[in-house]
Amino acid sequence: MNADLAYLVGTLIRVYTYLIVGRALGSFFIKDWSHGIPRFLYEVTEPALGLVRRFIPPFSGIDFSPMIAIIGLSLLSSWVTRSVL
Repeated sequence: MNADLAYLVGTLIRVYTYLIVGRALGSFFIKDWSHGIPRFLYEVTEPALGLVRRFIPPFSGIDFSPMIAIIGLSLLSSWVTRSVL
């Protein structure tokens, strides 16, 4: 049972990481985030990225929150995997 739960949590973390990467890449190309897939990406990822931005604001116009969030999610995934073994 624990292994199944760890696999589920790991999969959810991976999917959320892909959503953050999609938003980061989309920020280079998407001008209007108010509808469709861009809005979905914004609304789903903003809670985590906003939390990171509260502690580490953009520096010289560069927002490091996606990178920091992905590192944090990777560490969380590793911790969940190791706690099951």
